Amino acid sequence: MTGRVLGLDPGERRIGVALSDPLGMIAQPHSMIDRRKQNVAEELQRLVSEEDVTQIVIGLPTSLDGEEHEAAQRARAFGEWVREATGMEPVFADERFTTNIAESALIESGMRRSARRENRDKVAAAVMLQGFLDMMGTSE
Repeated sequence: MTGRVLGLDPGERRIGVALSDPLGMIAQPHSMIDRRKQNVAEELQRLVSEEDVTQIVIGLPTSLDGEEHEAAQRARAFGEWVREATGMEPVFADERFTTNIAESALIESGMRRSARRENRDKVAAAVMLQGFLDMMGTSE
């Protein structure tokens, strides 16, 4: 896989955004989209265009036993909306524990609580995206 991969971790208020490097190997936190303050469709279209995104990955929250419940249904509906907004067919990746991993990493780095709140979503998106990239790298 080559080209940048856009990782999205959708929440009710915020969407964490991560981007891979151009080779699609390393994920990095990018930004956070505030659904109340930003036009999400315009922001996604801008990111896809400006960052030369070739694939979009959306975090799919499943239960520990792999079942999909209400949150997963919302993520799949968001994926359909992303497809309509960007013209790209997104794929879904397991996002279990990504927020906990992100929070732990931010605490360990010594980041203050208020700064953690601002960074948690994009770091969680990067954790999810890196897991997806690693999985794709081993399956090719």
